[in-house]
Amino acid sequence: MVKTAPVEAGWYNAFRPWTLHGAVVPVVLGGIVAFKDGFFNWWIFILVLVGGILLQSAANLLNTYGDFVKGTDTEENHSRSPELVSGKMRPKQILGAGLACLGITALIGVVFIWYIGWGILAFGILGIFGAGSYTLGVAYKYKALGQASTFFLMGILMPAGTYYVMTGTVTLEVILLGLPNAFTITGVLSGNETRDYHSDKEAGAGTLSGHMTYEGSLRFYRMVNALCYPVLATVIIIGAVPWTCVLGFAALIDYRSLYLNSRRAPEDRGSSFMLVPEAFSHNWHLGALLAIGYLIGVSIVPGLI
Repeated sequence: MVKTAPVEAGWYNAFRPWTLHGAVVPVVLGGIVAFKDGFFNWWIFILVLVGGILLQSAANLLNTYGDFVKGTDTEENHSRSPELVSGKMRPKQILGAGLACLGITALIGVVFIWYIGWGILAFGILGIFGAGSYTLGVAYKYKALGQASTFFLMGILMPAGTYYVMTGTVTLEVILLGLPNAFTITGVLSGNETRDYHSDKEAGAGTLSGHMTYEGSLRFYRMVNALCYPVLATVIIIGAVPWTCVLGFAALIDYRSLYLNSRRAPEDRGSSFMLVPEAFSHNWHLGALLAIGYLIGVSIVPGLI
């Protein structure tokens, strides 16, 4: 049985800094392709990284606020985001912090417009809309669109947007390099929806996983996390990315742990909670290995030939 530590309500848990690699990985992937193409700018890269982290933080905060005001999170059914349901923090505090993150991101976007032109505005608008409307406004989480939007916004748009802000264009290479990560970051949200399956069903949240059976949601969780490997193999075989990106297959160690944990989840509450941390580890390690493999392939291997 997997034991989990209780969550302490406060700003640290509200911001969920342990989730921020979800934004860091795609920005790094976009940045290293720009580096290979000779367009890398450290200051701009750091600003993109800060902007990505702020968007992820905004999504975390506004999700907590949105789930609370819609009644999805209550003190009885949700212990992972206790800031509002426990009364330790006020809704206006969480909402204000989330909107502040979006506002600072918008100001960073002004710098990008000055640097590369108005084309970057499309990426910025989509990013801010995605982070701000997950559980508010159109609240696409409740329309079973959370996983699809995560795949597109974080898996595709973030690396492509990072590359665009440095180069003024987008290439197929940066999109294909980001594809394996797109599946694993979607797998994180699949784990989140599966972990909260029963409480979300009771609240009528309408997530994608909630439209499946619980067992079906677990199968989908395993599948979407596994899909990164045939996708990675394909982009390597067709020559879209360097062969050294095979380093990413070392993350199969994480996938095995993720898979075994998911098999225990129906009978073990601790394993059910671990669906998300297991997927985060898988996402983080695959992304880091993919980035290292790519850098080796474009900067070290050519010098050895």
